[in-house]
Amino acid sequence: MPAPSSTAAAIGRTELLGWYAATARDLPWRRAEFAERYGAWGTLVSEFMLQQTPVNRVIPHLEAWLHRWPTPEAMAPATPAEVVHQWANLGYPRRALWLHRAAIEVVERHDGVVPRDVSALLALSGIGEYTARAVAVFHYGDRHPVVDTNTRRVIARAVDGRSQPGPPARRDLARMAELLPDDLAESAVFNAAMMELGAVVCTARAPKCEVCPLASGCAWLAAGRPDTGDTRRRQARFEGSDRQARGAVLRSLREAPAHALAVADVLADWPDAGQRDRAIDSLIADGLIEAADDMLLLPR
Repeated sequence: MPAPSSTAAAIGRTELLGWYAATARDLPWRRAEFAERYGAWGTLVSEFMLQQTPVNRVIPHLEAWLHRWPTPEAMAPATPAEVVHQWANLGYPRRALWLHRAAIEVVERHDGVVPRDVSALLALSGIGEYTARAVAVFHYGDRHPVVDTNTRRVIARAVDGRSQPGPPARRDLARMAELLPDDLAESAVFNAAMMELGAVVCTARAPKCEVCPLASGCAWLAAGRPDTGDTRRRQARFEGSDRQARGAVLRSLREAPAHALAVADVLADWPDAGQRDRAIDSLIADGLIEAADDMLLLPR
């Protein structure tokens, strides 16, 4: 296997940017009219929804969300119940409550304008390193490394000659920063292009190396695409999991009149009563549902 390279030479910037310009998916948050209409708020909402959720599931929910709450000021007065109900089946519903809190914070701290500064973004509820930089880069056009799972996989293969990236680490940002073009506009597009390449070509299970714009310099391809192992933490199966039970509880309350049901009527036929009770208890602890007078309801 060739020695891994730590230089930007392993990533053909010109080839990557040309490929992206010709093949990038037409996604709502990439359109100029989306930015004009919703500003940085639209980018923030889309990034919240895209965390661990496929693009095709996000698009209809994003459109409905921004139609209802096109600005942080519009969303801030909403009740937690309205927010959780609108989140529907996107999964990981705590994101909805975090987004609601972030909207309130944007109104109270920043006069309703999503901040540009990464430190100010990181201070908002539910925003981590990726989301903060994504807003600063993809809406405001600033030069920062934006690193997601797809980006890390492209770097692992093209630069390090590994079949899969290791667990996420702080150094991932530094490595991506080394690869960024100096030009502001190009650096934003480069971030998006790396993510796009990992999402549609350099995929986890079936990479399409024959159409990859980085194929000529890819260390992993040159080594014969060896299986170098995968040390990342595995996500637990959804079917039969506590996550599935939590989702079923929330769905039953979203669909109930007034978003409330007697405790005994919530998943009364669930095959594992203990799991059902754990799901209810954990949702109450997370603030996603409330219990009162032998009733369960979405938060008031």
